[in-house]
Amino acid sequence: MPEESRYFTVEQANTVVVLIRPLVKEILEIRQAILDRQPEVWPVVERAAGDGGSKEASKVALEFRRFDDLVREVMATGALLKDINHGVIDFLTMREGKEVYLCWKYGEDEISHWHDLDGGYANRQRIE
Repeated sequence: MPEESRYFTVEQANTVVVLIRPLVKEILEIRQAILDRQPEVWPVVERAAGDGGSKEASKVALEFRRFDDLVREVMATGALLKDINHGVIDFLTMREGKEVYLCWKYGEDEISHWHDLDGGYANRQRIE
């Protein structure tokens, strides 16, 4: 049975932003660390799949585990992690009788934009 959608006010979403900001920061840091090490780590990961593992593969696995835990923690708040590359988070809300998203990007102080459900980050509009 699907979970009922949770609607956020701007104030509620901004409260969640305060809570998840350090989580999103860590998600972005882990993502970058994995990408930075990809050329040297990928051959190790491929070998590990065949021979049972290595110290380096274990480190990468732990990073992925932490990454997954952080994403789950963000999602548990009701926020939707929409772009893992840039730290874009959406919050479902009602605006003028229709469902839209409040939109926050890591680095912004607070939520100041919204967009239609199918509009995405590129179509954000300022909250007035």
